[in-house]
Amino acid sequence: MSQGRHIAIIGAGAVGVISAIEALREGYRVTLIDPGEPGGEQAASYGNAGWLSSHSVIPPAEPGIWKKVPGYLMDPLGPLAIRWSYLPKALPWLIKYLLSGWTEVRVEKTAVALRDLLKDAPLLHRKLAEEAGVSELIERNGVMHVFPSRANFDGDLGWRIRKRVGVEWLELSADEMRQREPDLHPRYTFGVVVEEAGRCRDPGAYVAALANHALASGAKLVRARATGLKLNGSKLVAVLTETGEIACDAAVVAAGARSKLLTASVGDPLPLETERGYHVMIEHPEVGPRSSMMASDAKMVVNWTNKGLRAAGTVEIAGLDAEPNWKRAEILRDHLFSMFPKLPKDIPASRIKMWFGHRPSMPDGRPCIGYARASRDVVYAFGHGHVGLVGSARTGRLVAQLVSGKTPEIPLEPFAPTRFL
Repeated sequence: MSQGRHIAIIGAGAVGVISAIEALREGYRVTLIDPGEPGGEQAASYGNAGWLSSHSVIPPAEPGIWKKVPGYLMDPLGPLAIRWSYLPKALPWLIKYLLSGWTEVRVEKTAVALRDLLKDAPLLHRKLAEEAGVSELIERNGVMHVFPSRANFDGDLGWRIRKRVGVEWLELSADEMRQREPDLHPRYTFGVVVEEAGRCRDPGAYVAALANHALASGAKLVRARATGLKLNGSKLVAVLTETGEIACDAAVVAAGARSKLLTASVGDPLPLETERGYHVMIEHPEVGPRSSMMASDAKMVVNWTNKGLRAAGTVEIAGLDAEPNWKRAEILRDHLFSMFPKLPKDIPASRIKMWFGHRPSMPDGRPCIGYARASRDVVYAFGHGHVGLVGSARTGRLVAQLVSGKTPEIPLEPFAPTRFL
């Protein structure tokens, strides 16, 4: 079935390049289409926190979050901010977002689905990294969550649901945390370690290495921006780009936050939004955490990378085109100094790097993985939100299975694009 069949994959981020590797494994001819450099600074894959958190199964919206919306509108620097000017355009997405987390039952339904997608992700990424010759970039050594008190943990619905879907963790007292993390501020008195999770030491370099592995295995890379898909009835004919048509037998839409235009071109107006994210990175910091961690009060992940100590987090709803609000990155920097008070306060600005990018997010916290309504020659694989890197390994396998017409290795009904149509 694969003999001579040509698959065009739109997007050379983590999902796209792993989809290319898995499609090549099935014997297809593969062309990656992306205007940018795989793993380059323009890509969400470059700037994410670097966590391979297979326990990140809780969607962003939880019961009662609607009460916080007025605060989100009033505080442009909060953990979740909505720009007033973008509110009319974002409102349909926000309504679906609030409804998706309206009840605990709905949140748990998403957690069950995401658990299937993310389970064993550090192991899958480790195997890919070994194939690409960069095994040192993937570490499977657990991650830590820190809380001001045990009560903060006990009151968190997300952890109760995680337990029900099979996530296990080790609990740490204040003394045990101090032994593991002597530089952490003493206001944190309770912690949990999820030992199954891992981290990526350099997400940009990892995606670039996977892309190079795909190219060395026979894929081609076309530097162009895809603008649509061309069908003849239910048969895909070509991917349309700014520089011309690329004839193909099947296409994978893995263009992240820019996938919406492509799905609309074949009659699927999907509610994709960008959750704009920021990171700050201190090069050569004198102190910091020994393990990767998330601070519950700052809603921020702190992770050692090969380039420095990275802090990433927060969400801004303002669309694809608005200018960055760098004060949001400065808040991450301030949180980092607060978490680790031994960090020198006079670190030169030249050693503090800031980044901004676009998480592609569906309102219910689940990506779209499945066929277009108009043609089974078109596969969607985007909208991973906060689990793009960790979820990319299994998503690439699922893409190859869908293109091949094989039974997917996990149930895909929860990720079906038709749930919004």
